Amino acid sequence: MGLVTGEEILRLRKSFALLERHHELAALVFYQQLFQIDPTLRPMFRGDIEGQAVKLMNLLRTALALLETPDQLVPVLESLGARHVGYGVQAAHYATVREALVRMLKGVLGDQLTPEMFSAWEGLYEVVQQTMLQGAAQAASAEVG
Repeated sequence: MGLVTGEEILRLRKSFALLERHHELAALVFYQQLFQIDPTLRPMFRGDIEGQAVKLMNLLRTALALLETPDQLVPVLESLGARHVGYGVQAAHYATVREALVRMLKGVLGDQLTPEMFSAWEGLYEVVQQTMLQGAAQAASAEVG
């Protein structure tokens, strides 16, 4: 698993600290964007979106805390990917999530989001996506086998 660099980790954590100042808004903007990009995803979220928003911010916080310890982060993300198969998430949905994340970061952080920070987020999302997809594939092959 190719993790982000030490400098990127610092950028991610700095930008997340800025994002956490507006954590409720950030998470709600993310879901607003997600459903605007693809309204067919809305039925996947049966509970209240505020609760889901808390989960999103907790996931980001956990991922950022574990970046230096991939042996701990990888199983968390693989498990998450496996669980998302059960929710009906398909590989194509990850691009939609990426776009919603980009829109949220730009919308909430505005000028505080430097190009270097944005690049670090793109790198992190790539790692998260690939690892979750590995977990999803493992779950799918376990069901078949």
